[in-house]
Amino acid sequence: MSMTSAQARVVDPVLSTHARGYRHPDRVGNLLFPAVPVDVAAGKVVEFGRESFMLYNARRSPGGATKRIQCGYVGKPYELVQDSLEGTVPRELARDASAVPGIDLGIRTTNTVMQALTLALEHQQAGIALDPANYDGGHKATVASGLKWGTDDGKPIADVEAARQAVRASCGSYPNVMVLGPVAYAALKTSRQIVDRFRNADIVTPQMLANLFELGSVVEGRAVIVENEEDGFVDVWGNAAVLAYVPPAPTGAEEPSFGYTYTMRDNPFVEQPYWHGNTKSWVYGVTYERQPVLTGMSAGFLIQAPAAEE
Repeated sequence: MSMTSAQARVVDPVLSTHARGYRHPDRVGNLLFPAVPVDVAAGKVVEFGRESFMLYNARRSPGGATKRIQCGYVGKPYELVQDSLEGTVPRELARDASAVPGIDLGIRTTNTVMQALTLALEHQQAGIALDPANYDGGHKATVASGLKWGTDDGKPIADVEAARQAVRASCGSYPNVMVLGPVAYAALKTSRQIVDRFRNADIVTPQMLANLFELGSVVEGRAVIVENEEDGFVDVWGNAAVLAYVPPAPTGAEEPSFGYTYTMRDNPFVEQPYWHGNTKSWVYGVTYERQPVLTGMSAGFLIQAPAAEE
């Protein structure tokens, strides 16, 4: 009898639990695309429109039929991608670490691999959220050259408020999160409007901005990537701001949201470490099967080029 891949793999339960709990401080894509478990590698995305926020007449007369509603609708197909990397611990490093109490090279190596895997996911999530083709005309705007947030004439408060109202008008809920690229965040917190509003504060914090805009959180996407060793660093979240409604603690893919990261149940996981004789190293393999998907465009708004760039 042939085995499935899940049956064939030998998992390190301790390191797998650690990998699933791994959080990198610069990863913010999960705020727009929180992980929800799935049990199949391919299927249909559960998408959401206005029907998820409609007021239904649920009243039933004695003996009458019970009305039915549907949680979202089946939309575009999805297919999970499987990312897998191995981290190595040379025998010499393991020998030296064994003499120092408190050093767990298995966890350290798992962290290094997870840092790479979550950066790839962050880049993919940002690619979806920042693609203007994913939004209709009522859910995106480009800040004009004379009104950039870092200039005297910039109006970030009005721009964000317009985005909030657009989301609420189309999905019934105000956005509760805003993710900005570094240049957009810097332009926002140093803009004349914001500085004037908080003139008695030594520093403008994300929480102060969240309170001003009536959002649950305002975060700066600080992740950078280098595609080739000769290239410089590139901001993953670019020069943009994304506002979205995302449930604070989603219980499943059936709950209306701007996006989700469909994640194979019990992923990521760490294989049992094995010895590689040729390199005289212990090898830790980590596998992460997932796919970020846009499930509710109407619950998001893209503000493009809010900051002036040199």
